[in-house]
Amino acid sequence: MSNRTSDRRMAAAEREARKVFRDTSVKPPVSEHKGVQQAFRANRERPKAERIAREAAAKQKPET
Repeated sequence: MSNRTSDRRMAAAEREARKVFRDTSVKPPVSEHKGVQQAFRANRERPKAERIAREAAAKQKPET
């Protein structure tokens, strides 16, 4: 029985050590919905930037 008690103490001490030394720079996981939103925005902004660049190039190019 004393073996179990020492195992519990060790586990509790280990949990506390992990809390203290946990890397705080790690970002929390992104929910599925937010991940999809971020991907949608990135996929929407890229073609928009390309279109704006094409339009700007077309305005600078003189029509002959």
